[in-house]
Amino acid sequence: VCVCVCVCVCVCVDWCVSHSSILAVSSSTSFYWSALIMVPHGFVPSECPPMGLETLKIDDFQLHASTMRRYGLGAHRGRLNIQAGLYDDDLYDGAWCAGRNDPLQWLEVDARRLTKFTGVITQGRSSLWSSDWVTSYKVLVSNDSHTWVTLKNGSQDLIFIGNKEKEIPVLNMFPVAAVARYIRVNPRSWFNRGSICMRVEILGCPMPGTCYVRNEITTTDNLDFKHHSYKEMRHLMKVVNEMCPNITRIYNIGKSHSGQKLYAIEISDNPGEHEPGEPEFRYTAGSHGNEVLGRELLLLLMQFMCQEYLSGSPRIRHLVHETRIHLLPSVNPDGYDKALEVGSELSGWSLGRWSQDGVDIHHNFPDLNSILWEAETKKWIPRKMLNHHVPIPEWYQSKNSTVASETRALVSWMEKIPFVLGGNLQGGELVVTFPYDRTRSQGVSREQTPTPDDHVFRWLAFSYASTHRLMTDARRRVCHTEDFAKEDGTINGASWHTAAGSMNDFSYLHTNCFELSMYVGCDKFPHESELAEEWENNRESLLVFMEQVHRGIKGIVWDMQGRGIANATIQVEGIGHDIRTAADGDYWRLLNPGEYSITVRAEGYSASSKVCEVGYDIGATRCDFTVSRTNLSRIKEIMERYNKQPIRQPLRPPVRQLQARRPGPRHRRVRTS
Repeated sequence: VCVCVCVCVCVCVDWCVSHSSILAVSSSTSFYWSALIMVPHGFVPSECPPMGLETLKIDDFQLHASTMRRYGLGAHRGRLNIQAGLYDDDLYDGAWCAGRNDPLQWLEVDARRLTKFTGVITQGRSSLWSSDWVTSYKVLVSNDSHTWVTLKNGSQDLIFIGNKEKEIPVLNMFPVAAVARYIRVNPRSWFNRGSICMRVEILGCPMPGTCYVRNEITTTDNLDFKHHSYKEMRHLMKVVNEMCPNITRIYNIGKSHSGQKLYAIEISDNPGEHEPGEPEFRYTAGSHGNEVLGRELLLLLMQFMCQEYLSGSPRIRHLVHETRIHLLPSVNPDGYDKALEVGSELSGWSLGRWSQDGVDIHHNFPDLNSILWEAETKKWIPRKMLNHHVPIPEWYQSKNSTVASETRALVSWMEKIPFVLGGNLQGGELVVTFPYDRTRSQGVSREQTPTPDDHVFRWLAFSYASTHRLMTDARRRVCHTEDFAKEDGTINGASWHTAAGSMNDFSYLHTNCFELSMYVGCDKFPHESELAEEWENNRESLLVFMEQVHRGIKGIVWDMQGRGIANATIQVEGIGHDIRTAADGDYWRLLNPGEYSITVRAEGYSASSKVCEVGYDIGATRCDFTVSRTNLSRIKEIMERYNKQPIRQPLRPPVRQLQARRPGPRHRRVRTS
């Protein structure tokens, strides 16, 4: 058997492919592609990564098919884990589906360069209404897309076992790798009550020396680009803490259902201490355990900030000195362990999403929206109920309620620390969503439902999306069904899909913190080889969003003796959502540039108002207040000092004595003549 590989340097890939021959001669002198290949010395990786159908590295023009049922089921939709629209006739459907059900159909991928193909991953069609998947298939390869050779096992064509249902990915590794430019998947059998439909990922390594027009994204940051198990995550946090002991602190907020601690790392110039006037910021990730990219981005972020701080970066030093930053990389470590066990390409769309006891943590918070909206309808605000810090209902706090231990830990953490701004990193899309996440109209699945701070939320969302490398790029391909780039990479959560009890809505209605969701990548669980590029996509956005915590106004509410007043209400004229001061009397109110009339109210104190101006530059405007006690509160204080006894007054004569002392009525004398 003779095998020859042509290696070209600095020439176009088409010339290289057309002049290369990786042909073997069989005993019958017929030419066919051999499963046994020779590659240049030193280029024998143990495992080739996905080529990028799921991550969109492979563009639509590289995908072809024999036939298609309609455009929404074309070859460009045959990507692993791609999700369908709500209805089967959607323009964006959930697979490639052949126009006919026969063994002559195929789905083709053009690698655009010589590639070492090592395996194929398949799924059935994503659909709420149809059951379609391929149960077996052949694989063919070619250098010119005209002459095709089937992968063989000896003299027999290899038949690969496909799927048994439509969602769980199935991996088939080739017995021996094949080098070519094109690869085809040829379905041979399919579900008997369905049709030929499939989603695919190809495993392959580019051959060295072949040129390619695509711009490869690289990073100069010296970070640990890998997937970290729970133990490795904990170790990495310790390493960062030892590198930067003066600005970091590791702590946990509680435990998962299986008992794993929910570790967070704090980055601040005074870790472990809330400094009056310094805002608190948080990033969380991994509430859905299979959405792994956010978890790794936060681990990369903590490494990056430590390194940049030590190297003297003015931007990072200013951020650390002026902000108390909290990073919680893994809210759902139990779910992550399930996804990690099967690997990045085989966890599918939902394995590990829920907590160990089957709860969607991100949507497990109390539904405070309905409580607030009912109060507004009954006109209870502000007499019977406030428009902020909506209390948690009693049923939610009972032991019998369906609340995950991770959710309870988050609620306690959110109540304990006076967070100002937060972002939770999720995956599977490229968009930033902001409250409200629940539609106000009953029975409506999609409806624009803005908060009183809608303009602020839109700015916060745009600050992340506009600095992301891909979110606002109108030329990029949609991840699944929605073209969010048309909306500047942002959307109101309820206008996307309604969801009660979200972390974002709860944070806004129960605390001072404005919370948004960042969907940071199309692939929920990207291959390790993709992490460096995903870091480059999100790095600037992660930093810019943190800096937004310094927009708006800030200050301290004092009494006449210079003591901070806790739980004072900060009202902004024209915005029907108030916030409260923290334990030291300090507050932060996120606002867009402009002039605002601010009123401070505190129980027992006279109200105080002033106009505060917010500029365009980063840096909150200082707006302090000094308030005085009301006469009534002073009287109450004195009464409490004397155990609520009436205040003693100088003794007065009894009423009877007063009446006795009063002169009687004078009788007018009548003069007689």
